[in-house]
Amino acid sequence: MNTNFKKLGLLCLALFSFVSCDNNSDGEDNIVLPPTSGAFKSISEKGVKRNTQNFTATAGNGLITLTSAKGVKLNINGDCLTKNGNAVTGTIEIEYIELFDKGNMLVTNKPTMGVTADGKKNLLISGGEFFIKATQGGVELQTSCSMNLIVPTALTDGLDNAMTLWNGAIDDNGELAWRENKPNADGNGGGKGGVQGEGANYYVTFGNFGWTNVDRFYSDPRPKTTLLVDVPEGYDNENSAVYLSYDGEGTNALAKLDTYTPQGLFSEHYGQIPIGLACHVIFVTEDNGQWRYAIKAVTVAANDIYTFTLSETTVGTEAQLVAAINAIQ
Repeated sequence: MNTNFKKLGLLCLALFSFVSCDNNSDGEDNIVLPPTSGAFKSISEKGVKRNTQNFTATAGNGLITLTSAKGVKLNINGDCLTKNGNAVTGTIEIEYIELFDKGNMLVTNKPTMGVTADGKKNLLISGGEFFIKATQGGVELQTSCSMNLIVPTALTDGLDNAMTLWNGAIDDNGELAWRENKPNADGNGGGKGGVQGEGANYYVTFGNFGWTNVDRFYSDPRPKTTLLVDVPEGYDNENSAVYLSYDGEGTNALAKLDTYTPQGLFSEHYGQIPIGLACHVIFVTEDNGQWRYAIKAVTVAANDIYTFTLSETTVGTEAQLVAAINAIQ
């Protein structure tokens, strides 16, 4: 009997090593199970779905003009659309996403991280992230002509003539990275489209469906460092994420710590974080269909390591998380 009790005790101890405790308002301990990677991915997918606007249009009948919920105008030449190489006519469906604030960038997992010329990543200041997809009967369409967006600068903290066009690519892990839309070395191909700021609008021209961004690199002359973030036990890069919000950059920029070290720490491993930067480190995960998160204000020192405990986290709705992130100045 004693042997059986010991085995039972060891089993219970092993089980409790995979969970964490959280204090509720009554002072009692609640066991918090870290989510599966699928549950964490699913909550970001819900953010994408909530931010998706759906339109119906007619192909083969000239110019298609759509106006988004925030007042962005999208123009597509309906005579240039093809399906499997054949011209398209008739009713089509268009999916459209616009992201102008870091709260919605976070809940959709669409940070503003641009690939530099040497293959590293650095923060981008965004004039809007856009996704456009056209289908007919569930089949994706292509276009042989340029499309354009007219983006009010009132949505982007004003006009910035340093903004250029960027293309977004999602890797096998579902992570989005931005590459500047430049021509090839010979000046041909690759660089179809661009951004022109004029008056109260950005005029954005591009050639492909998918993710498009109006951006410029964040610039800071201070020496740079790499920082590390330690999150609660049971959480890793499969079931949680860590983001950075740079103070003073408004609501249209969001960095992500996109590496996970063998020691179990989140890292920005390119050494691009300015020393002395005032910022907020954000830990997020999923908890029974809601977001569990913590936000920590820091001033970056060389080789900093920041630690989050479960007791520092809050559980809230997507709307509450978006509001909390957008409140960071």
